[in-house]
Amino acid sequence: MTIISNNEIARAIYGELKDKHTSAQKESLKKVVSFLDRKHLMSKTSGILSLLEKVIAEEAGMLTVRVRSARNLGEKMRTHLRTSLKKCYSVKNVILKEEVDERLLGGMRLEVNDEVIDLSMRNKITQLQEYLTR
Repeated sequence: MTIISNNEIARAIYGELKDKHTSAQKESLKKVVSFLDRKHLMSKTSGILSLLEKVIAEEAGMLTVRVRSARNLGEKMRTHLRTSLKKCYSVKNVILKEEVDERLLGGMRLEVNDEVIDLSMRNKITQLQEYLTR
């Protein structure tokens, strides 16, 4: 028995739909729903749809980044972040979803796909403390 991951299903759906016109997409979607029902995967559809959104964004060269910072980012910082993330992740466009988190002392935390980049002051202080107590 072969196990198919949700990511593989999302990529297969994308591959099936990407170059088709609306009427052909409707037929393909009916087949997808039938497949998910036959394989008892209907309870997994929200996860598959989330992965499908990521696949579509990836194929379009877009990256969505959740940014939690102690205060609002200025335009200069947004531009710097977008430029750095475009280079780092080799994408055409970066969408920043900003959130002010007053619990942060300073700095920011970036969530990119399943990765967390912690540039917060608390993290830097903790790292320094660990280094000094070795």
